[in-house]
Amino acid sequence: MKQTIINAQIILRDQILKSEAIVLEDGYIVSIAPASVSGTNILDLKGAYLLSGFIDLHCDAIEGVIEPRIGVHFPLDFGIAQMDRINAMAGITTSFNSISFASDEFGVRGLNMASNIVKAIKEQTGKSLVDNRIHCRYEITDPETLPVILELIDNDQIDILSFMDHTPGQGQFKQTIDYVNYQRSNYHISLKEIESHLEKKNENRRASAQRITQICEYARKRSIFLLSHDDDTPQRVSELKRLGVTISEFPINLETAIEAKKQGMTTIFGAPNTLRGKSQSGSIKAIEAIEKKVADCLCSDYFPSSLMSAVFKLPDLLDITLCEAINMATLNPANSVGLTDRGEIEVGQVADLVSVQKIGDQHQVTSTWSRGEQVFVANYNL
Repeated sequence: MKQTIINAQIILRDQILKSEAIVLEDGYIVSIAPASVSGTNILDLKGAYLLSGFIDLHCDAIEGVIEPRIGVHFPLDFGIAQMDRINAMAGITTSFNSISFASDEFGVRGLNMASNIVKAIKEQTGKSLVDNRIHCRYEITDPETLPVILELIDNDQIDILSFMDHTPGQGQFKQTIDYVNYQRSNYHISLKEIESHLEKKNENRRASAQRITQICEYARKRSIFLLSHDDDTPQRVSELKRLGVTISEFPINLETAIEAKKQGMTTIFGAPNTLRGKSQSGSIKAIEAIEKKVADCLCSDYFPSSLMSAVFKLPDLLDITLCEAINMATLNPANSVGLTDRGEIEVGQVADLVSVQKIGDQHQVTSTWSRGEQVFVANYNL
């Protein structure tokens, strides 16, 4: 079916077309700024922005949807359906749901739960509002998970894969007390339990290099993109780059982000960090990374709607155009993981689109299209 959207501010990769039209057919963009508009299926955006749907490479919000309170779990099909709706409302049309495999951690990240979430998401392929994919996060201190991840790779259940190391003294938890405070505040467990857990975690870390190498080799043979998480030294990104890692997400400091760029890696920072003006763990500010030109992509991290708000806020904070800001959540993520059919408004691309209006002081998603189908509409009283 053909659909024409008119009177839109169409945001391309390097320019904004004022009061223009776009034609969609069979899930694809077939014309931009046509010479004439005709037909019956016409939608007037009345001057709203129209941009490519967001591609979110890292969002672990699904953990909080499935386990909204400690030990309280919703059925997986219910939680996944709610996450799908949340993404559509946030303008995220390709979501890499970040599922953590960390059986030596607390909460929803256990081996069985993580495996079941992955399989449940994949079972919904073709039945959801947006394109839901899997970002498998492997905690390198967890030897039990290794064979499970290899099996998931064999079964085409994983789309991208990242390595995490939450051992205190590096990465996100710079001191042991930071890790202890985080676990006690989030999971209400005793100091003795944490100490016992840390002893095991430190022991398992000693053989982690071999596991990382094995997974990297296995994933590369199947063209799975590899990411590193919370890199804190230039040496670390260099070592992982040699293993085939091409994306560094949330580098901890400026020198590490600079090294990642020198290595030809893509860097990802969080939209919540951008909106709040600081990192929750005291790492580099996303705004600083963008200003220093060592940030390529923004992800929603743990709060889907932050992505849209962040990209529209950036031009007010830095010397960056709106097109450049939006590319950080659309075109750049698409390029980093080989998605050549989406990420910008261009003829021949998948019709994943978002309309945005400024409501009061906030830019809000008013419609989302996934493969040409309008999957979300919000009617604000203007």
